[in-house]
Amino acid sequence: MNKFRFLFLSLFLLASFSASFGQSAAAKQEIQKLISAMQIIDLAYVDSVDMTKLVSDAIEQSLQELDPHSSYIPKEDVEKANEPLEGSFEGIGVTFQIYQDTILIISPVPGGPSEKLGIMAGDKIVRINGEDATGDKVTNEWVMERLRGKKGTTVDVSIFRHGRKDLLDYTITRDKIPLNSIDATFMVGKDIGYIRLNRFSKTSQEEFIAATWTLKDAGMTKLILDLRGNSGGYLNTAVELSDEFLGPDKLIVYTEGLHNPRQDFMASISGSFETGKLVILIDESSASASEIVSGAVQDWDRGLIIGRRSFGKGLVQRPFNLPDGSVIRLTTARYYTPTGRCIQRPYENGTEEYYNEFRTRYQHGEYVYADSIKFPDSLKYFTPRGRTVYGGGGIMPDVFIPLDTSMYSDYFVDLRRKGVINQFTLDYVEKNRAELNAKYLTLDEFIRGFDIDGEIENQFIAMGEKENVKFDEAGWAASGAFIKIQLKALIARNLWDLSAYYQIISTMDDEFQKAVEILQDEKIFHKLNIG
Repeated sequence: MNKFRFLFLSLFLLASFSASFGQSAAAKQEIQKLISAMQIIDLAYVDSVDMTKLVSDAIEQSLQELDPHSSYIPKEDVEKANEPLEGSFEGIGVTFQIYQDTILIISPVPGGPSEKLGIMAGDKIVRINGEDATGDKVTNEWVMERLRGKKGTTVDVSIFRHGRKDLLDYTITRDKIPLNSIDATFMVGKDIGYIRLNRFSKTSQEEFIAATWTLKDAGMTKLILDLRGNSGGYLNTAVELSDEFLGPDKLIVYTEGLHNPRQDFMASISGSFETGKLVILIDESSASASEIVSGAVQDWDRGLIIGRRSFGKGLVQRPFNLPDGSVIRLTTARYYTPTGRCIQRPYENGTEEYYNEFRTRYQHGEYVYADSIKFPDSLKYFTPRGRTVYGGGGIMPDVFIPLDTSMYSDYFVDLRRKGVINQFTLDYVEKNRAELNAKYLTLDEFIRGFDIDGEIENQFIAMGEKENVKFDEAGWAASGAFIKIQLKALIARNLWDLSAYYQIISTMDDEFQKAVEILQDEKIFHKLNIG
């Protein structure tokens, strides 16, 4: 089949599809105009034309005009695009989007090599292994070919970050990207369980149920579910997880769009944690499926939401397969919480501005001051117990916890950017593994007995100097305690697992500590009319 015939078939199917949805006569006329335009280009243009690229560009540009979450995935990228939710891969561990011929990082994969080095959402990769990474040549395939590779190999990237004058250079060691949905499961004291969920994949429900039963066997009657940094995943998985907390026949979420009649998703007969105190942790990176779960729990007065306002993604994407095997992920509906809240935040100013709202929120003081967030009365909703909740852009927590930036000195940022923190812990464990394993038979023994003493501290500072990170006394005064707890946590992760890391780092985690405090105080739940 030649390129034009493929194009004509694709557009013919599009026309047929639109007709089946009752498309207007005017819209049908515009589609026919597009078919005619492409036919004229193919048959009459002065030079040869790559029709496949032309069509792909047209589709991508059209989708960018719609919303930030509709996207086009070429045939060769479909399998890779589905891997974070269904498989595994080896690479640097970032979710990215090609925006105006630039690689825009949407989020680093939790636990992946980029996240460990401090690469952030909103960063733009502008150079890869010395080669410019901007312009027409930058496609999903081009990026994948350069950032993915065998575990243990390295790739050099230069990153533009808002607020930094110079580019930031990173050497990233590729790794097997962790795809388990649950990063951590552990007990806090005798009756509080903790689960950190990083995505809503096909395996999340099974993993969650297994984790809850493990914690229940250890005495759990209260639960902290950590959805911070969780950018979402499958809608059905979010519904299934919400069902674990809610009684039968309660509305979890509903979806509705112009061509998609309202569809209600209800809780079933039984769940693994329908009783017992519940706290959900969220932050500005909690999105989509995370907001479905948080919204359902909040709207039914089932538990407390603690942290900072969530991302604000209330759009539902559905995949549509094109004749050549490529896929359009098209936004087909909005989702609404049980009280009727649509929490999708505005995106009229374009995709870049939409994703740069992290910086905008920070500049407005939202990460530090709860009263910097203003909601009009039109966005007020009320739960069955009369509590006020808000729509209009993310889930506003019941208990606000400001972001503590005091520990993030330039010295700390440079140490992390250069990979000194991670590399030191890897080297330390490699040199001392046998001794550590013999001395600390369990994680609890390690937590109680191991400290970053003066000798280890000096070795770490020396490694920083070797990597051209000059010791900064003021920076150490601000960040030293946090650096030391990170070193201990990373050593534990290298000796045990990622869950060990979170168990140790939680001692300096304000949101986590507040959740524990609240769960240990029955009066707070009563005061907030929860349960």
